[in-house]
Amino acid sequence: MRALFCLLAFLLATPAMAQPALSGRAQPDRDAPVYYLADTVEYDRDRGLVTLTGHVEFWQGARMLLADKVTYDRNSGVAAAIGRVTLLEDDGQTVFADYAELSSGMKDGVMAGMRALLAQNGRLAANGARRTDARVNELSRAVYSTCDLCPTDPSRAPLWQLRAREVIQDKDNKRLEYHDAVLDMFGIPVMYTPFLTHPDPTEKRASGILVPAIGFSKRLGAYATVPYYWVIDDSSDATITPLVASRNGPAIDLEYRRRFNNGRITIDSSLANHRSTVGGPNGRSSPAGHIFAKGLFAIDDTWRWGFDINRASSLRYMRDFRVQNWAPVLQTQIYLEGFGQGSYTRLDARAYQGLASTVIARRLPLIAPYYQYSYAGEQDRLGGRIGLDFDVLNIMRTEGSTTRRARLSTTWERPDTDRFGGVWNLKLRLDSAAYAASQFDQLPNFAAARQTNASQAMPTAALQWRWPLVRHTGEWGTQIVEPILQIAASPRGASYLRSRTRIPNEDSFDFEFTDANLFALNRFPGIDRLEGGVRAAGALRGAWTLPSGAKLEALVGQSWRLARDPAFPAASGLRDTASDIVSRATVAPVPWLDLTSRQRFDRRSFQPRFIDALATVGDERLRLTGGYIYTTTNPFLFYENAAALTAPTKPRNEGTAGISTKLTDHWRMSAYARRDLRTAKGVSDGMRLTYEDECFIFDINLARRHTAINGDNGATLLLFQITFKTVGQFGFNTL
Repeated sequence: MRALFCLLAFLLATPAMAQPALSGRAQPDRDAPVYYLADTVEYDRDRGLVTLTGHVEFWQGARMLLADKVTYDRNSGVAAAIGRVTLLEDDGQTVFADYAELSSGMKDGVMAGMRALLAQNGRLAANGARRTDARVNELSRAVYSTCDLCPTDPSRAPLWQLRAREVIQDKDNKRLEYHDAVLDMFGIPVMYTPFLTHPDPTEKRASGILVPAIGFSKRLGAYATVPYYWVIDDSSDATITPLVASRNGPAIDLEYRRRFNNGRITIDSSLANHRSTVGGPNGRSSPAGHIFAKGLFAIDDTWRWGFDINRASSLRYMRDFRVQNWAPVLQTQIYLEGFGQGSYTRLDARAYQGLASTVIARRLPLIAPYYQYSYAGEQDRLGGRIGLDFDVLNIMRTEGSTTRRARLSTTWERPDTDRFGGVWNLKLRLDSAAYAASQFDQLPNFAAARQTNASQAMPTAALQWRWPLVRHTGEWGTQIVEPILQIAASPRGASYLRSRTRIPNEDSFDFEFTDANLFALNRFPGIDRLEGGVRAAGALRGAWTLPSGAKLEALVGQSWRLARDPAFPAASGLRDTASDIVSRATVAPVPWLDLTSRQRFDRRSFQPRFIDALATVGDERLRLTGGYIYTTTNPFLFYENAAALTAPTKPRNEGTAGISTKLTDHWRMSAYARRDLRTAKGVSDGMRLTYEDECFIFDINLARRHTAINGDNGATLLLFQITFKTVGQFGFNTL
């Protein structure tokens, strides 16, 4: 029978001494009483020795010692433990040993055959260890790894491990320091370093040098980076990455992050001595750089403000120095926004920087200010709801139209259901806008007049009816057949011909007629172009859902109007009295097969005008994807030149294919290809192979871009990266 002994002041550790407080954690009490639990106890009063044997539990303060046998010297305060020794630390770390001598409340001592379980599956073992004030552990002939041991042969070497002549675990600074360290892979030494340090797995943020990276690119040559991570304080940090290269540079990158009580800010910037690749290795050098900065701050529960700054010296610089998220056009904005009960408001200003040779900077707009307000009301006494959208827009260009617009759109909508199950929806809408524009004869309007002051308004009344016919059967699931009809009436809209129109167009170029906007009151994407006249739309939708989860759904529809509407571009499918036919289909008969497509066909010849299809076959073990897009609409043609709305366009005709597979529990592979079927040329392709387990990641990524950007001939990326979890990454890439 186990004996329970509680020795309070009688069995205290050595007398306490005043100790400085530890930053960030409470200082343990050295005068805390010692408690223990054991099967048997022997006490020698003359020598002051207590011997505990059999399932010993010995604790003081927040630390506990488990062992087969513990001898505690009351005079010296030393506890000697042997046999399956386990020390549970106050920070949650668990230490095992074959033998241990501990003192000062188990904070000082030595251990033989020491092993420790750390956070994130970390494992630390040593022939011997010395503890100092529970803050520093000095380990002799130590190894560290996060890999699980082989369950059938624990003596077999793990996938990787770090072994060193000496390892210092600094628990205050949360770091592990290695002296004369060797990296083993499968038990084979692959790298030696006289000194290595990395954060303790319990530490999420710790200052120090990150793992260097090396690589090669045709623009940089051979290059190397040595990042340094700096924890400035509890709410901010920075990563400083210098780069040296054989053909370009040097360069330095700075990433700064800070959290405030009411928001956050991030800054990614760089500065380099950029040598133009046009002149080759001896090309002219000049300072270059970039800055990407974001901030978001709460003013109160209703209001917040933010900014997004993106600027760079050139597209060539960002491409040469591999700046992430680079683009041929960069947007900078500052904004203020508020959220109310059913309402939203925003005030912002936007500027754009064009970097590609195909983008003419003086044609890019400066938007300041742009104010928006939206409101959605509660249900009124008639059962309807009112909605309101208001905005004020000012667009300025050095070359091109300068446009000022004030817009107000109001909507009242009331749904209802009849006794036959039909669903009715009455909608009344008024769109109105006032304009003032200069350089009206330049892009994107190319109108006949140079100046314009104009306004437009379009009231619309629409009634929609749906009749969902539903049948439920236990064995065959649920079937739905739903006819949908809508009729809308408005005054006849303007032709918007460039030779006669007084209305600028800034928001209604990117247009595509599909099932998604078949029942929209205005099929244009903005309000600078308004659809008028008496028109109707109809569709038939069917869906079948089986108890197994299999699903089939399809929709086909068309639109009609009393008179042709020349406001729509040619080949849009909406210009004539009868529109093109639009459809949508989804087929998912089994969990491993999903086919979705949307299309538009010419109403006379049934030739396709638009197709967007995506197919997925398989599961995570083997998944095949295929995509296809075909469209005859090119809104940029009308934006960049004075082509008439009847101008022919070159159709976009592209196909994509991909494969991904989970080869084993740890190996994954994927590949993709994108091809322009009109020109029979590749657009991009690539593949990726990844291995990941509990302690290691191996990743290789190969990608090729065949299209030219800013005068290049495409680019090839090869990324090779190895990650030792909790230690760091080693990588090599070419571009």
